[in-house]
Amino acid sequence: MRDSLLAACYRTYMAMLTLSVDRRVLSRAKRYAKLRGLSLSAMVETYLASVAELPHPATPILRSLRGVLKNADIGDYRKHLAAK
Repeated sequence: MRDSLLAACYRTYMAMLTLSVDRRVLSRAKRYAKLRGLSLSAMVETYLASVAELPHPATPILRSLRGVLKNADIGDYRKHLAAK
């Protein structure tokens, strides 16, 4: 059993990273993580994974909608929202 646990530990190498962060930001991040039962490392890893992800190719429907609102008037949209 011990050997299988050791083997599992060595399959994934976790690199160390040193960051410089404003102490107020760090304090808020620690509170946020604690409230959600997360570690700061997990939060940073999740963020980095999301921004480093390759963009997904647009589906045919999304490609067909691209540019549709190019000449849209934001004022008309606000009037529509107010009327709702």
